[in-house]
Amino acid sequence: MDGDSIARVAYLSLLGVAVVAWFISQNRQTLNKTLQQAMAWVFIFIGVTAVVGLWEDIRSTVSPVPQLTVTGETIEVPRSADGHYYLPVEVDGQTITFLVDTGASQIVLSSRDAERIGVDLNQLNYFGRALTANGEVRTAPVRLETVTLGPITDQNISAWVNEGELHQSLLGMDYLHLFSNIQFADGRMILSR
Repeated sequence: MDGDSIARVAYLSLLGVAVVAWFISQNRQTLNKTLQQAMAWVFIFIGVTAVVGLWEDIRSTVSPVPQLTVTGETIEVPRSADGHYYLPVEVDGQTITFLVDTGASQIVLSSRDAERIGVDLNQLNYFGRALTANGEVRTAPVRLETVTLGPITDQNISAWVNEGELHQSLLGMDYLHLFSNIQFADGRMILSR
């Protein structure tokens, strides 16, 4: 810190002490009640700040799995509040919520989701490359024994494990092309075979 910064901090500290001293002297008779009310407002402010800051986490905890509507071999999923479509897919016995990414070619698993389905990350050969919004990342191929979406089960599906930071596994066009019809209408994605 340079001299000007130290002087500003000292001035603000002195000003703060003066304000607190004035407040105490003016409210000697009702100081206890005033402090209680001040602390109540502080806690209200902290609570509102926490709710605003954690709103996405709270919302995803309350409704962590997208709601599917299944009619025969037609699956409908509503668009999420963030404008994306999420599909709960059972992969090798574990449910993974995928972000539908029509810009991705393959199914791409995050390291965390790959571990959940039993992939040993230390045994993977990261020879693939993928260009993402965050730059180039290395990827490793894997085979998924079963992939189940609603009533539809596919077997022996190829996927890639992303070595970089990927917060949500991606469901790319290789999987979506297994459906005969993909529609986006009225805030819903409709997949049918």
